[in-house]
Amino acid sequence: MATPTGWRREGNLPAELTSFVGRTRLLANLKRHLGESRLVTVTGIGGVGKSRTVLRLAHQIRSQYQDGVWFADLARLQDAGMVKHTIASALGIADQSPRTESESLSEWVADRQMLLIIDTCEHLVQGCAELVEELLESNPNLKVLATSRQSLHLPYEHVVPVPPLQVPGDDPAESLFTNESVQLFALRAGAVLPDFVLDEQNIGPVAELCRRLDGIPLAIELAAVRLRALSVDQILGLLTDRFSLLAGASRTALPRHQTLRAAIGWSHELCEPAERLLWARLSVFAGDFELDAARSVCADERLPQEDITDLVTGLVEKSILMIRSDHAGVRYKLIDTLAQYGEEWLEKLGETEKMRHQHLAYYLSLAQRSEDAWSGPRQIYWFVRMRQEHDNVRVALEHALRAPGESLMGLTLLSSLWFMWVCCGFVREGRLYLERALQANPGLSKERCKALWVLSYVRSAQGDSLGALEAAEQCSTEAVKVGDSKAVILASKMQGTAALLQGDLQKASALLGVAIEFNTDNKELNPGLLPAIVELAIVLTSQGETYEAESLLTDCLQVCRERGELFVSSYAQWALSLTRLQAGKGALALTNAQESLRVKRHFHDTLGTLIVLETMARIYSTLEEADLAGQLLGALHQNWKTAGLPMLGAPFLTVDHEKCIKECERLLGAENYRQAFAKGAKLDLDEASALATGDDLDTPS
Repeated sequence: MATPTGWRREGNLPAELTSFVGRTRLLANLKRHLGESRLVTVTGIGGVGKSRTVLRLAHQIRSQYQDGVWFADLARLQDAGMVKHTIASALGIADQSPRTESESLSEWVADRQMLLIIDTCEHLVQGCAELVEELLESNPNLKVLATSRQSLHLPYEHVVPVPPLQVPGDDPAESLFTNESVQLFALRAGAVLPDFVLDEQNIGPVAELCRRLDGIPLAIELAAVRLRALSVDQILGLLTDRFSLLAGASRTALPRHQTLRAAIGWSHELCEPAERLLWARLSVFAGDFELDAARSVCADERLPQEDITDLVTGLVEKSILMIRSDHAGVRYKLIDTLAQYGEEWLEKLGETEKMRHQHLAYYLSLAQRSEDAWSGPRQIYWFVRMRQEHDNVRVALEHALRAPGESLMGLTLLSSLWFMWVCCGFVREGRLYLERALQANPGLSKERCKALWVLSYVRSAQGDSLGALEAAEQCSTEAVKVGDSKAVILASKMQGTAALLQGDLQKASALLGVAIEFNTDNKELNPGLLPAIVELAIVLTSQGETYEAESLLTDCLQVCRERGELFVSSYAQWALSLTRLQAGKGALALTNAQESLRVKRHFHDTLGTLIVLETMARIYSTLEEADLAGQLLGALHQNWKTAGLPMLGAPFLTVDHEKCIKECERLLGAENYRQAFAKGAKLDLDEASALATGDDLDTPS
């Protein structure tokens, strides 16, 4: 499986899902302004093609940016306080430390020569402006391209309006057949009716239709869909009648806003009543969604579940829903402008809160299913699935933490997703939400106890051992009061983890031993029993008891193989490499560490990858491959900057790191070590992993 987005430097540009028409002059203009200015904001009305134009431009110029073109979509983000976090996630930043988002973002962009695209800023202008200002100040090589219905109001901003497409008659010398509005209609019409061609008979009505639609791409595309049932002449006639009826209906709206609204409204009216209702209900989703989600969230006595598949198909055929199909399955998405229209209708129907509750309930159920299955053979499926559902999970959480009576569901959703926060690259976000949800649910309960041990787990993954210990101790105290024995055991495990990070091996050994001894529920493999075994083995290795540690880890790996568990197995392989290195079995240690890294490529485990690379630098140094060890030390120095606290601040890692540097300097000499280190410092995390394993960069794990 390919390495998760964000590890490589080329960026994360989404693919262009439809062919691009026209805009030659606009694209050239944008390229010129981007060459002259560090911030270009592309403005225009909804549906005019801002995002699509910027995406086309980005694909054309991506090779000009050594460190990639990065794309962050804010369209469905509701909380202004999450702007920085959302952009950090889009950049693939896996800073798991407790420091601020501003610090980690500024550190990450630092000296990179890159282009950051921030799409759909108009509802979060203030937060976007503050962020852009911070980033541009911290990196002289950064350029930002934003799309918004209004400018960011920054002094150095260059605003480029996106006009509608040229319509027939704008250029008297232009042939109707080469006009870009006409070409867009013909292209989309060909997708609806494969036999459609522009000819002398239909060019006149098509040209007039494009004029009537003011050259607005979304309006033209929606009109083209009507060819399934109507001729071009009929579409033109009906649309002309509609505009006449709407004349004067909204005297304050700009004419082109009226045009787009009329086109969307017409598409809405031509939908069957059940399709209109589904359109409105689907507006509660953020980003894309699966058919199963639509069937679960939107169904009731008015929309039976068995009808929704056909209704979704109808909305796809009418270009209301976009469809995306890849190796992970088929997903659907409402274009942002159409989603906003659906939201308005949902509000008019009085169903907004009902649908948001059902959306929350669905994602809570999905989270609980994924938690139950996480430690089994479909672990990679759930990793991919829950990363896909990240936007919807976030929207569900925001609703739960705002709506009266929903906060306990939000707390349960959050704690069920412990693996998502720690294993899928969202540690900092998990901490933010958990702390908010715990404040919103101060009463003693088993749900609160679970959230506390999850918070401890998340904080320990940040290297915040004090914070982790505080949450674990609070969990233990409250769990005793509510009689939650499972939470008491997990709290002991998390206290043991915190002690290990603090270097208190005796305390760690005692607490982890208790957690293992009392964890008799075999279903609770993770994050209780198996990680506790791995951590106890690390303690034993640090105490020189390598035989006992190796025996524990061998048993742990056997359980992982039987259950199909991969995430913990990667840590067990790493811990085994530590044990075997300590026992003088360098070649075996290398094999274990390389296997650990190969498994980690399935996950967004930046922190774990860096820890394994630390051990591999030591192994290569021991095997007297000092140049390779020096390169890895350089890569580690550079990549730890954006991952948080180096070595999590754990003494058993930091002491070995310093020893490894001295050994490499001794073997290579100061100048050769400096050169190896500098060479490694140019590597991103994926390149460093490939160097350490000896694999080709694109070799699947």
